[in-house]
Amino acid sequence: MCPSYTLVGPSSVLTYASQPLITNFAPRSTTPAVVPQLEVTDQQPPLTYFPWAQPLSALPASTLQYQPASSTLPGPQFVPLPISIPEPAPQELEDARRVIGTLPIEKLLLEDEDNDTILHIYAAKGMRAYTLAAAERMKLLRRLDAKEHRGKTPLLVAVTARQPAIVYDLIQTGADVNAVDNKGQSALHLAATYGYAQVLQVILSLGFPLDLEMKDFEGHTPLHCAVLAHNALLRDQGCQTLMEEQQKDLQHKSEELESCIHLLVQTGASIYSRDVKSNKTVLHYTVQDGNISLLRYFLELNAFKSKDFVNNKAHGNTALHMAAALPHDKNQKEIIQLLLDHGADPSIRNLDNDQPIHMAPSGKAGDQVRHLLKKGKVASAFISCRRNARS
Repeated sequence: MCPSYTLVGPSSVLTYASQPLITNFAPRSTTPAVVPQLEVTDQQPPLTYFPWAQPLSALPASTLQYQPASSTLPGPQFVPLPISIPEPAPQELEDARRVIGTLPIEKLLLEDEDNDTILHIYAAKGMRAYTLAAAERMKLLRRLDAKEHRGKTPLLVAVTARQPAIVYDLIQTGADVNAVDNKGQSALHLAATYGYAQVLQVILSLGFPLDLEMKDFEGHTPLHCAVLAHNALLRDQGCQTLMEEQQKDLQHKSEELESCIHLLVQTGASIYSRDVKSNKTVLHYTVQDGNISLLRYFLELNAFKSKDFVNNKAHGNTALHMAAALPHDKNQKEIIQLLLDHGADPSIRNLDNDQPIHMAPSGKAGDQVRHLLKKGKVASAFISCRRNARS
């Protein structure tokens, strides 16, 4: 669950507290929003605003500036779209600049007991005009990336508070887009973890140098974070005690995370990156939670590219080893068949010298798994013989 920030005490006190939100996702718009267009410089591509994600069928062909990846994710498919952010209201910005301009430097740089500056508070509260005015002064004082007690810069606070317009302003003002907090999480990690597709799209669309493969202190890339968050939602959706409204909310969050995964992949995030601690790729992550929709998506992305992808080991186990050990209620047979169809080798042994067939559970369900793996082993041996004969 992601935090929101609220002011504690009188408005003069620079403090905020983290509170869980029950719902963090606004209703999706089905029609293009009408907003003022930004003035763009020669260095920026022309921008067209659409809601942060739309079904492909709803888009005119001329707007598809990205080639959509093949996907079998449930529901409508999404592609990253150009996005524009309206300018702050001129009068509000003028008033904010006047107020911030009168603040003494020592008050502007004042930190509370959590090391929050006034800029952190404005960003957390979504006070866009005041955030921009304060950021302009903080930049001159070289404090634009000041960190609070959890290591978050104002930009990271804005990402966590789901404030895409403020994220845009801070990056354009000069905030370090690759700054990390005390957990090694960058703006990309946070947006991907919380499923904030609109925030993620803003970060990716501005054209500043980004490290899509940056790893947090758990060894995860932003893509890893999005996949793990999607897995967690999948587990929550499997709970039998959820009310219908809760199921709908989880489904909507799941779709937002899927959009984040598409955005990252289509921007260049690698599906082959391994985490530092376990050596797992996104393939291992999807298998371990029975996430068949994401598994199919990543396998199709890899088609004809890397023959080793499906047989990579994590702590000695291939994805097929992990699938063979899954409970039968986690799409086990379907996942095993899918892996075999994409070249998984059932003869590979792990560090204990076990093949996937040895990982299958006992009983009738295990017998069905063993039958699948034996068929796969025969097919694999036949293909290998044909290759040897050709060479």
